[in-house]
Amino acid sequence: KRGLFIASDVTSKYTRRGVLEYHKISSYIYEIVRAKPGNYMVFFPSHAFLTSVLEQFNESFYDESSMQVIVQEEYMNEEMREQFLLEFSKKNADKSLVGFCVMGGIFSEGIDLKNDLLIGAIIVGTGLPMVCSERELLKDAFDDEAANGFDYAYRYPGMNKVLQAAGRVIRTAEDVGIVALLDERFNTRANVRLFPREWDNIKQVNNRTIAQAVKDFWDKQ
Repeated sequence: KRGLFIASDVTSKYTRRGVLEYHKISSYIYEIVRAKPGNYMVFFPSHAFLTSVLEQFNESFYDESSMQVIVQEEYMNEEMREQFLLEFSKKNADKSLVGFCVMGGIFSEGIDLKNDLLIGAIIVGTGLPMVCSERELLKDAFDDEAANGFDYAYRYPGMNKVLQAAGRVIRTAEDVGIVALLDERFNTRANVRLFPREWDNIKQVNNRTIAQAVKDFWDKQ
């Protein structure tokens, strides 16, 4: 009941960030969403990254007749949060709702959208925290103990955010949905070993195959 996809040709790496990469990520979002009308959340590593992809998505793929886009603002009061989530309580058989959110934020943990109120989570990037002096001290401390400091300071917290976002999709035994991991770094052994045991049916996709892969998943349900 859970379709798992890893994109092999996009990344959120700083060295690759630019219009071309934002456009490719937008293309993935479009192909996933158009395969089946429903409610989706797309999670980004930062508001700045979100804004860049959203600009490309609106310019090249947004279709007002078949989708509605809502965006997590950088600062939201309680009323704004409730209004954002209220949109996901609505079902439209012909139109998809796409929520652009930030990984590790208020909508990637602690919300419970059951009964197909969320049928897809699209996760952009591996969730690695920003480099800062505190994390570098933590990294150095674990390195001194002959442990992998990068894992403890960056990789584990990042994967925790990814798993929390992915966990928004399947909330009951009846739920069906997809999780798409849009970063080629998810294919590395260091990240794969952190996946839950039940993630044993992951399908690798690229920009040319994602549409058919998602369609095949929904056709089997």
